Amino acid sequence: MDPKTAVAVGVGAGAGALIAAVGAPIVLGAIGFTSAGIAAGSYAASMMSAAAVVNGGGVAAGGLVAGLQAAGAAGLSGAATAAVSGVGAAVGWLVSLIRRKEKS
Repeated sequence: MDPKTAVAVGVGAGAGALIAAVGAPIVLGAIGFTSAGIAAGSYAASMMSAAAVVNGGGVAAGGLVAGLQAAGAAGLSGAATAAVSGVGAAVGWLVSLIRRKEKS
């Protein structure tokens, strides 16, 4: 890999990690997982309703909806931030690598 490509890929990975870490809490709030609870009429409320139907009337502790609500209410834990940043870095790396290949 030539130096210009290496720099571009590194910048892409760094940007992806930053955007994912900053964007995850924003997206959670936008879809209805807020610090005040699940927003009525939101996508999160639809998820909660579906989970309650599947689980016989309640939302399972430790399930996807419960985990997303916990993150929406309290923010991402250190491990969750690391995981989201890692995924964002991988996506940023892949996108920058593909874009460099297309320009060649």
